[in-house]
Amino acid sequence: MQFNNKGIDTKTQISLYERMLKPRMIEEKMLILLRQGKISKWFSGIGQEAISVGVTSALEADEYVLPMHRNLGVFTTRNIPLDRLFAQWQGKENGFTKGRDRSFHFGTQDYKIVGMISHLGPQLGVADGIALADVLKNRKKVTAVFSGEGGTSEGDFHEALNIASVWNLPVLFCIENNGYGLSTPTNEQYACKKLADKGIGYGMESYTIDGNNILEVYSMVDAICKRIRQKPAPVLLIFDTFRMRGHEEASGTKYVPQDLMDKWAAKDPLENYLEFLRNENILSEEKEVEIKKGIIHEIDENLQLAFDEPEVEPNLNKELAEVFHSFEYDEVVPNDKKDNIRLVDAISQGLKQSMEKHDDLVIMGQDIADYGGVFKITDGFVEAFGKERVRNTPICESAVVAAAMGLSINGMKAVMEMQFADFVSTGFNPIVNYLAKSHYRWAEKADVVIRMPCGGGVGAGPFHSQTNEAWFTKTPGLKVAYPAFPHDAKGLLATAINDPNPVLFFEHKGLYRSIYQEVPTDYYTLPFGKASILKEGDAITIVSYGAGVHWALETLQKHPEISAELIDLRTLMPLDMESIYSSVKKTGKLIVLQEDSLFGGIASDISALVMEHCFEYLDGPIKRVASLETPIPFAKTLEDNYLPKQRFESDLLDLLAY
Repeated sequence: MQFNNKGIDTKTQISLYERMLKPRMIEEKMLILLRQGKISKWFSGIGQEAISVGVTSALEADEYVLPMHRNLGVFTTRNIPLDRLFAQWQGKENGFTKGRDRSFHFGTQDYKIVGMISHLGPQLGVADGIALADVLKNRKKVTAVFSGEGGTSEGDFHEALNIASVWNLPVLFCIENNGYGLSTPTNEQYACKKLADKGIGYGMESYTIDGNNILEVYSMVDAICKRIRQKPAPVLLIFDTFRMRGHEEASGTKYVPQDLMDKWAAKDPLENYLEFLRNENILSEEKEVEIKKGIIHEIDENLQLAFDEPEVEPNLNKELAEVFHSFEYDEVVPNDKKDNIRLVDAISQGLKQSMEKHDDLVIMGQDIADYGGVFKITDGFVEAFGKERVRNTPICESAVVAAAMGLSINGMKAVMEMQFADFVSTGFNPIVNYLAKSHYRWAEKADVVIRMPCGGGVGAGPFHSQTNEAWFTKTPGLKVAYPAFPHDAKGLLATAINDPNPVLFFEHKGLYRSIYQEVPTDYYTLPFGKASILKEGDAITIVSYGAGVHWALETLQKHPEISAELIDLRTLMPLDMESIYSSVKKTGKLIVLQEDSLFGGIASDISALVMEHCFEYLDGPIKRVASLETPIPFAKTLEDNYLPKQRFESDLLDLLAY
């Protein structure tokens, strides 16, 4: 291995050695503890330390880095207290996730580290969002994100590189090519001659670097960082290296030919660099011993602190309370001036006024800039706020959701428009596994609103008509709003944007231009978790939301003799069950109407909760009315048959007669 220390001072060269030695010695200790049963799992980075250390050493302390589970050197180079790292691996309270997640699945704003999730790919898009915030704030910073060569097969990799290139974001995509994705060799992962070629298609610079040569890693990354801080652009870095132990310890390495193991053992990044420092008379034996003794002492002292800490004690109230970031609702009451506007206008007006209120708010989505979005909700926004804040995106929902999370991590707010709610399936993973879980795992907010144009009745067929709110009400950590009226839509959207938690904001396409209402002209907010009582009655309780509210109103207009209490939920998470309980105790009967198909929908949970809490007040069975258990058909006759509007009337009358 050839080392070139030109331009690197002696102090830095010694520091790089010490920074590589520390994670190696920690790992050796952890492998002993693993065999003793004192930690549950370990992902070894032995043989790959030069990459983590070299990249992190080239970054400034306040630049974000997004590591993987083999990048212990990132954490130690950032000087994270070892007692907290050890507590993290033992599932203790002093760990960064308080026992809620393991290994390196955590982040810390104090050290500008954003840890991985097991799905790997989304963090690449998160790096895009972090870098975008830096560009918008003119901070001249670099963001570095890690993945393995196996991760380059994921769609998120390609989406993230594409966005970074189109938007000229200063992101270092650091790919550790260690030859195997768990046990799958690279020739079964990709067919291109070399991984660096993948950057060509995205119009970005790419380099292949000897990942075991600490001086090459450090000097090249340092030079690239200095350049792209001044002229932002993404760079793909492929670090050739090798994993000397299993994917995790239980996997072993039997699938690796012995001659390959021997070849890479001879290229050990730590041992070769140590030999170089000795030969160059840069590191004396006395200094070497001193460094090792210091690390041993630090490890032992901090391990004892972690061992002495008691096992984490579950606290029910605390567990539930920390799913969401704290949010104190600030009621803003508008003046008396009102206009009679459509639902689509109310949403556009509310979004525009929130953009005026929050100068750190960015809107992202397909065709939302000059075109104004397919529903024209952002028409004129570019003229008002500029293309920096009203951003057209490539067709890559997953990376855009992740980028929205990155904006939030780096201190901004994000609204993303799904062109149709149906398309959220291609961005599902980062929503339910990243946005939803981040605060519970490591107390990081997800200040993101995802707008979801949804619903049937417009002849759009199976891929543009779904109302898929139940995908998200099932997921702890997400809030879900679903207004039925212009007044509610505008006020709830303002609250959703103020809230630092992730919100899925459903907007029924069929109501966009058919429902009018008197709406205050200026900015105002409405609370989440508070249903609206549209009609009072004592014979039956009707609960619905979205288009179902209007179907219920039409039915009651047809039957003025029915004394029904009609509840519009407005938000589904949080859900105002108290209003439902109070009504059912008065009426004794409940019918729940939803546009979504029946099984697994919100109506099922409402029904179960009322049975649990109000059984003795019921005078009949709870009735759920919903769409058919089929995809949504296109032809009007089939769609009318699919939707529950007509069935609701007969079911309502049947329950009243029970």
